[in-house]
Amino acid sequence: MSLPEFWFLLIAVLFTGYFVLEGFDFGVGMLMPIVGRGSETRKRVVLNTIGPVWDGNEVWVITAGGALFAAFPEWYASLFSGFYLALLLILVALIVRIAGIEYRSKIDDPRWRRTCDVAIGFGSWVPALAWGLAFANMVHGVKLNAHKQIVGNLLDLLGPYALLGALTTTLLFALHGATFIALKTGGEVRDTARRIGRAVIVPTAVVVAAFGIWTQLAHGKGWTWIVLALAVIGLVLAGASEFRGRDGWAFTGTALTIVAAVVLLFGSLFPYVLPSSIDPAFGLSVDGRMVGGHLTVAASSTHYTLMVMSWCAVIVTPVVLLYQGWTYWVFRKRLTVEQIPPAIGLPLRQSSVG
Repeated sequence: MSLPEFWFLLIAVLFTGYFVLEGFDFGVGMLMPIVGRGSETRKRVVLNTIGPVWDGNEVWVITAGGALFAAFPEWYASLFSGFYLALLLILVALIVRIAGIEYRSKIDDPRWRRTCDVAIGFGSWVPALAWGLAFANMVHGVKLNAHKQIVGNLLDLLGPYALLGALTTTLLFALHGATFIALKTGGEVRDTARRIGRAVIVPTAVVVAAFGIWTQLAHGKGWTWIVLALAVIGLVLAGASEFRGRDGWAFTGTALTIVAAVVLLFGSLFPYVLPSSIDPAFGLSVDGRMVGGHLTVAASSTHYTLMVMSWCAVIVTPVVLLYQGWTYWVFRKRLTVEQIPPAIGLPLRQSSVG
C-alpha cells in the first residue's frame, strides 16, 4: 500500500468513526423533542446521554478535515470550491448546536430552553442532511473543470441521487440515536425511544437499501457487494433486537450499518477522491493514476509530507482512542428521570447539560 492509499484509508476510517459516534449525537438532538415531549426532566435525561461525550465525538471530523487538508490539498481545495455553502451550513449548524447544548441550563426560563431546543434540533437535522448530500455528490461526480474548480451552483448538488443520500443519512442517524437513547436510559424514556426505533426501522431499511443498491450498481466494485450485504445484516440485527428489547445489539446493528455505508461510499469512490462529470481526465485521484484509460490528476501531498504525517498518526492515534474509550467506560451507566438533579446554577460538566 502506497502512502497516498494509506491516507485515503485513514481518512475513510476517521469519517467512519465520526459518523458512528456523531451520528447518534445527531439522532439524540433530532429526537429530544419527541422523546421528552411534555416533560422537561425527560428532555434533560435525553440530552445527558450525550453530555459527557458529544464534544469528543466532534474531534473526529476536525481530525478528518485536518488530514484531508494536509494529505490531499488538491482534494480539499477543489471540494471547498464547489461545496463551500453546504460545508459552511454544516459549520454554522454545529456552532448553533454547541450553543444550544452549553447554554440551555444557564437561564431558568421556559422560553429560553425552548429556544435552545430549536438550536439543538437545527444543529442536528441540518448536518444529518448535508453530510449525506455532500458524500453522495462526491461519489456521483461533480462539475470539476481542468483548473480543479467545481463550476455550477448549489442547485447542481441537489440531484436525485444526492437527495436520496441526504435522506439516507438522516433516517439512519435518527434510528441510531433512538437505539442509543434506549441503550443509555431506563424507564419511560427508554420505552419511548424503543417505540420510535420500531417505528422508523422499516422506512430506514427501505431508503438505505435503495441508496445502497443505486450506489453499488452505478459506482460500486465487485467487493463492495459484501459491504452492502453487511449493511443489510446490520439493519436486520437492529430491527430484530429492537422488537426483542435487546438495546445493545440494536445499537450494534445500526453502528454496523453506518460503518458499511461509509465503506461502500469510500470504496465506490476509490481511486478517485473527486471524479469529474465534465471529463474523467479532470478528476482527482489519490496519486494521479490511469483510471478507465484516462490519466487523472494527483491530489496527494509529497512523499515526505505523508511520511511525517504517518509517524505522527502512529504515535498520537492510539492515545486518543484509549482516552475516548475510557470516557465511554466511565459514563457507561443508564440514566433515569430520578437521577437528574436541578440544573440551574450548577456547572455543566459536574451535573447535567440540560
